[in-house]
Amino acid sequence: MTVPVALLALLPLTACGTPPELRRPAQQTATAPTATGTPSPPAPTAAPTTPTAPTATPTTAAGLVAGPCPAGPSGDRVVSLLRGSAGVLPRDVRVTVRTGPLCAEDWQYTVLDVTGHEELQVVTRGRPGALKLVTAGTDVCGVEVRAAGPPGIRTLACDGTPGA
Repeated sequence: MTVPVALLALLPLTACGTPPELRRPAQQTATAPTATGTPSPPAPTAAPTTPTAPTATPTTAAGLVAGPCPAGPSGDRVVSLLRGSAGVLPRDVRVTVRTGPLCAEDWQYTVLDVTGHEELQVVTRGRPGALKLVTAGTDVCGVEVRAAGPPGIRTLACDGTPGA
């Protein structure tokens, strides 16, 4: 009788093939209890990760907004251009920089108070040492500014309040 007992002991070990839970990939949700009442282990889940701090990225492209010019030109440089080669201002008129220069890309916008005259808006472009006059006057929203100027300069020259 020891042979039949040994066969009964080996019967569970010689079952018919691979158990069903090993034949199918594990499901992501918990499964219902098996017929024996033993719950199937839940599928492994990824460990939670700590979100990293977002890196600072510019939200606007260069030129969308005009702002202070950290690398120049200065207001005095704009006045010198207007008094010199541009021939817009006589040397004896008193000029005070009211606004700017404000920069967007390589363009600048400046508003000047000119004693005895209306304020003067000035649009220039280029590097501080090689500044070129685009336009100057009480209305500087000309063709070149509208067609080629960066949005930040166009906003100031065409939509902005003079001297603001």
